[in-house]
Amino acid sequence: MTDRLQRLRQKLTEREVNAIFISQPDNRRYLSGFDGSAGYLLITEKDAVIVTDFRYIEQVKRQSPDYRLFQIVGDMADWFPELVTDLRGQKLGFESHHISLAMYRQMGNIAKNLDSPVEFIPLEGMVESLRAIKDAGEIESITRAADISDRAFQHIEKIIKTGMSEKEVAWELEKFMREHGSQAMPFDVIVASGPNAALPHARPSERVIREGETVLMDFGARVDGYASDLTRTICPGEPGDNFKKVYDIVLGAQLTALELIKEVMTGEQADNLARTVIAEADYATAFGHALGHGVGLTAHEAPRLGPGSGEELVSGMVFTVEPGVYLPGWGGVRIEDLVVLENGNLRVLSKARKI
Repeated sequence: MTDRLQRLRQKLTEREVNAIFISQPDNRRYLSGFDGSAGYLLITEKDAVIVTDFRYIEQVKRQSPDYRLFQIVGDMADWFPELVTDLRGQKLGFESHHISLAMYRQMGNIAKNLDSPVEFIPLEGMVESLRAIKDAGEIESITRAADISDRAFQHIEKIIKTGMSEKEVAWELEKFMREHGSQAMPFDVIVASGPNAALPHARPSERVIREGETVLMDFGARVDGYASDLTRTICPGEPGDNFKKVYDIVLGAQLTALELIKEVMTGEQADNLARTVIAEADYATAFGHALGHGVGLTAHEAPRLGPGSGEELVSGMVFTVEPGVYLPGWGGVRIEDLVVLENGNLRVLSKARKI
């Protein structure tokens, strides 16, 4: 955690901000190790403080022994002035993308009543930019989560059959992952069959799977708080010509991206590698989402690989590569793998079989 704090403090210095108030839960965990459901951090040049209530005192002592504990009682107005008293006349950054308007107003009103006001500076994405580059321990946890989701797919391939409902398949996937070491799911399992597979984020329904139609499954596991993300599309029974055609296009787009994505590309350039393949097959309008997204403590985080993304891809980033084609009335195909950028090139973490 010390290295993470040093990098954050360097960013604060670059922005000429004296301290930062962390309210986003995943950012709090990333910087402190504390994964309780309530609390804040105050990071200054020389101090690191965890702000929480009685329920989490012992947990903080175990998970964040290097942090100074600031126990709170009551409303923010009861404790915030004392927390920031040493920052009077200084600049305090806050996570503008996370706090509510009501909380912002409350903080502002408190600051105005100090004898020497604190100046609040909105900071967006500062900790998230640190989280985008994973260390060896984070990559190990994500790899273990990916292994669980790989094995879940192997399991479902053996038991899925026509007549099962989407909800039954989704439960089998979730149950397998929980029984084999996963913490709570990082996102709701997606199982979509037939025409439902034309919805990229369809929810499992009571619809029964039929022979010869697409079944799209998107799911992930969680280990040490870190997520994985995997999508496979299969066809129980004998696949028709349309399924084979669409699947080959999507697979070709994904393999192209996996081979050609390199360090210092932007997210948009990476996205274009797959999007061009799909467009040349006359399915440009059927690929309506971004090629990929970062994965870590959350299932969707920086970087974003998609149109308009100027984020530069650098070694240490973990993200998905997931082109898709969706045809209303028929279904859809998406193939998603989890990768890590290492030494300028991609290493694929997902091992689940593709057709």
